Amino acid sequence: MFNPRRSIYRPFTLSYFLLLWGLLALVMGYYLSFLRGVLVDVLGLPEGLFPLLAALSLVGSNVNIPVALLESPRPVVYVEHVNVFGVRRLLPRFASWRRETLVMVNVGGALVPLLISLYLLVFNIPAHSPKPLYTLLKTLLVLLVVALNTNRISRVVEGLGVTTPAWGPPAITALTVLALDLVSPLHCPLQVAYIGGTLGVLLGADIMNLRKIVGVGPVVSIGGAGTFDGVYLTGLMSVVLLALTY
Repeated sequence: MFNPRRSIYRPFTLSYFLLLWGLLALVMGYYLSFLRGVLVDVLGLPEGLFPLLAALSLVGSNVNIPVALLESPRPVVYVEHVNVFGVRRLLPRFASWRRETLVMVNVGGALVPLLISLYLLVFNIPAHSPKPLYTLLKTLLVLLVVALNTNRISRVVEGLGVTTPAWGPPAITALTVLALDLVSPLHCPLQVAYIGGTLGVLLGADIMNLRKIVGVGPVVSIGGAGTFDGVYLTGLMSVVLLALTY
């Protein structure tokens, strides 16, 4: 039986992992400058929180926290080799056994964007919006639109998990915020875009597909691609796309 305590989840080979960190080291200054510009200058997060968030995003991308072990019996097709009077034949067989999938949450790719969204909801929007409740209701509407559309375009890939088009969710988020702003002027649109995009992808791509991911692999990590995961990137890219229009 699959024992999650004895499993070692390594989505990349060591050489590929070192290559990624080498490339990141070359562009670290540009990356941190871009990240600071989005989080501090655009979204209005406190300057003092930025070093902590940047460190958690980078280091936390290698940390996965187990949250659930899902089980599902699924029929499995295999081929049995049979010798009949010296002739080797391949006979298909069907078997059913319990498949287990360990669901994990990535710190850098999922928890950090979630914490940023909660901070914007609790502190930033009430402080900068003249009608915070009205803005929160519009944020919820954006979140639901992004979640439903992301769920429709997401795909569960055997052995990989849930995948979504790279620019799909950010584009959906930006267009939804723009359309909503045209119908009724929206306060704090960039904050609404970050929250709606981040939580919308988390809900639509990951939470709403939990039943489908059972058995696709021994381990599935929400935000498991670290800082370059869909949840993390959707929030940042949604803000960038929307900022270009204002």
